[in-house]
Amino acid sequence: MRPLMLLSPIALAIVTTTSPALFAAEQTTAKKQPEVITVTGSRIQRTELVSSSPVMSVDEVQIQLDRAVNVEDITAKLPQAAAGANSTGATVGDSFGSSTIDLRGLGQNRTLVLIDGTRAVPFSFRNSVDVNIIPAGLIKRVDVLTGGAAAVYGADAVAGVVNFVLNDDFNGAEFSSSYETADGGNEKLNFEAIFGGDIADGNGHVTGYLGYSERKELLAGERDFALKNSATMINSGGFYTDVASGNSIAINDAGQTVAERQTSDFTRQRYLTQPMERLSAGLLFDVDVADSAIAYGRAMYSKVTVNGAGASGQTPIFVNEQVTLSQDNQYIPAALRQQLTFDTEGNALVNVERNLGLGVQHTKAVRDSLQFQLGLKGDITDYLRYDIYGQYGQTDEVATLYNNGYKTDSNGNSRFASLANTKDIFDPNLDLSSFSDPLIYTTRERTQSVFAATLSGDSSPLFELPAGYVDFAIGYEYRKETGKQTPGDAFRNRTSFAAVSAFDMDASFSSEEFYAEILVPILADMPFVKELSFEGAYRISNYSNTEAEDTYKLGINWAINDDIRIRANKLTAFRAPNLGEFASPITALSLALFDQNSDQFVPRLAGRYDGDPCLLGTGDATQCAAFGAPAAGSVFDTSQAAYTYGGNPDIKPEQAESDTLGVVYTPSYIEGFDLSLDYYSIRVTDAVSQIQPGAALQSCYIDNPNPNNPLCNAVLRDPNTGFISTAIVNDFNLAAIEQTGFDLAANYVFDAPMDLGGRFRFSYQGNFITEQTRQNNSTVAEVDCKGTYGSACSGDFASILQADYKHRATFDWQLDTMNFQLGWRRIGEVDYAVDRSETISAQNYMDFAASWQATDDIAVNFGIDNLFDKAPPTPEVGANHFNTVSDYSVIGRTVGIAVRYSPHF
Repeated sequence: MRPLMLLSPIALAIVTTTSPALFAAEQTTAKKQPEVITVTGSRIQRTELVSSSPVMSVDEVQIQLDRAVNVEDITAKLPQAAAGANSTGATVGDSFGSSTIDLRGLGQNRTLVLIDGTRAVPFSFRNSVDVNIIPAGLIKRVDVLTGGAAAVYGADAVAGVVNFVLNDDFNGAEFSSSYETADGGNEKLNFEAIFGGDIADGNGHVTGYLGYSERKELLAGERDFALKNSATMINSGGFYTDVASGNSIAINDAGQTVAERQTSDFTRQRYLTQPMERLSAGLLFDVDVADSAIAYGRAMYSKVTVNGAGASGQTPIFVNEQVTLSQDNQYIPAALRQQLTFDTEGNALVNVERNLGLGVQHTKAVRDSLQFQLGLKGDITDYLRYDIYGQYGQTDEVATLYNNGYKTDSNGNSRFASLANTKDIFDPNLDLSSFSDPLIYTTRERTQSVFAATLSGDSSPLFELPAGYVDFAIGYEYRKETGKQTPGDAFRNRTSFAAVSAFDMDASFSSEEFYAEILVPILADMPFVKELSFEGAYRISNYSNTEAEDTYKLGINWAINDDIRIRANKLTAFRAPNLGEFASPITALSLALFDQNSDQFVPRLAGRYDGDPCLLGTGDATQCAAFGAPAAGSVFDTSQAAYTYGGNPDIKPEQAESDTLGVVYTPSYIEGFDLSLDYYSIRVTDAVSQIQPGAALQSCYIDNPNPNNPLCNAVLRDPNTGFISTAIVNDFNLAAIEQTGFDLAANYVFDAPMDLGGRFRFSYQGNFITEQTRQNNSTVAEVDCKGTYGSACSGDFASILQADYKHRATFDWQLDTMNFQLGWRRIGEVDYAVDRSETISAQNYMDFAASWQATDDIAVNFGIDNLFDKAPPTPEVGANHFNTVSDYSVIGRTVGIAVRYSPHF
């Protein structure tokens, strides 16, 4: 056996959630030299699947039981993962049409995503990885590493690491198809083919895959909870106001003139979940090219097409502008003509507010992602190994906006005003489809290049400690990332009907890093010390765009006996500002897009702005007067205010410290049982984030009404009117973010009663948060974020739920050819971060799954998620997605079936 044949460059292993029996099954030993592996959280190759790093995992069997079509289907059930960007599109930002991972709710940009131990290519300028590019059917295992791992993997591993281990040693062929549906939509269809086998006379191996998947939309009209508090907008009949006299009149949908302004509700037509289509293909290989050289690599490609709300939302386009109506205009209704004031030239200036009747807007994003990797590894001697690889990844994206159009012609004149006297603009059925043009919103290119070389081995030729040899790894890594965005001309020049713009960007950065790791056996085979070892790592980093910090890891792994193992780590991490944080220009949007009382409101932007406390009467009167705010009850037109966001060239890198302490219990006297309990503490200083206007106003005028409160400067007022003029939501360094908690995992496999047969298996993974705080500035008090929801505790708005308890528990009945599983997912009770009197009760979801090995070649999986069709909670305040919180599933019960055909040749 070639010791390294089946290893990826940085192979990963489960260390905490797998039963001892499975450990034994996976470990193989060659006759002359033990096969070496690399465990999660370390680059040192070793012969045991143990480490000081706490790792939680999901194995291939569970992934198949869950009938996972997309990686989102897997990560959504992890207790350690917050929602991130997901199929709802509720947290679009820089993540449109994607699925991202947000470990522990600390931000998707603080979670490092790996494929077989090396970086996945990001798609966004915020360094997020769209995990939907990873083929779910080829995943052997998903490992979640807690805490800062920057000393091992480099920057970005602040909250932790999620590693997708692919089945690169697959043999034979497998064809699979799955179908899943929910009431009213969100159907999922998947086809996948996987093949693999030896090449080069058994000196190599190749695995390939080809897949297609599709997800249909789920419209808001299919769910009653989504229709509550529906926002309305002006109808297509219109509302007409004579500027000179102030007289006004409206036209209803039947074409009749009425006194009151008429509105329409388009909520039913909006996307509750986004339709997606994905084509993916890839190849993984390794082959002996010499006695001590194995060439390996991978090529992965995916094309993802998503339709959704996009930056402009889905509100139909409308006009609200002054036009000149001629007295001889034959289309003016008689009732309106009587209200108009014509001048001596026979013209009347009229403000027209009218829906153009083009339907809801939607944005189509087409994202092509590819990554190539090529490496060489092998044994230099029996005690020294090398691993050198290079990889290149690129993501190209084109986002196109539909049911919108150019507001002005090439001369800058209003297109609508130009036809006011030639078309019957008062007819609610007037065909204005000529206004609709597919508009390129942005084109984007994101690249990542990595070169790394690692030398690893042990001290056997030099010395041996009483407990064994010292293992080590040293290496070098170079990385360059680029990002380029070009807006469509309508959004660069702000000539579309959408109240959004886009920016030009062309930026890059590079890094060079040297790293070293050591594993020192201290004691072995002594009373109360079966094994005691020390792990250390140190990384020296140099970044082109910021001052980098060195990082380290100190770890202890103490096996008291065969039953109990204790592990502890102290780690530091650093995160360099990403492309969006240091290079993105400042962009302005209308504050009306965030105002639920505005016709321009975009539902997915809910929760960022909840009104001006001074106008609502909830703010401190003295503080409001000090800043010149208008009197309570004053009417504020938020379309006159700006919401600015973007990067900051002066941003500093983040620093983080993590501590973990855990115990792994595998009692020999309870066969099939294992348990792990890990404490963790993560503290991030100089955390890069944003403060949403709602949180800034809450702090300035309610929680801490002090004129010197620095958060007051995040929302500026017009010196003449006192109304809000600008909400500044740019990136900057906060004081600190901190979270402490426990991860608990347990597995128990035991024989079922004789009359039932088979075996039972109980599995549990839970996350308990004991403390979570966010300090927006060193001069203001910390915000208690433990067990909360809302934007006050979220910076990037990828996830706004900070539940202090989450778990997934499953109970299996395993027979020879069948397995039945009942699952229970729970999200603990949370309070609104701004007002603790508003509470969302704990949410419980029950799932059922079954698998059947029908023949040697055919396997069938069936399942029902959310067995009792539980609807998401609808809090009175703080909702950000159709009256609920986007971290909760909006789909309801889903029923699915999957079939796998594995022919034996």
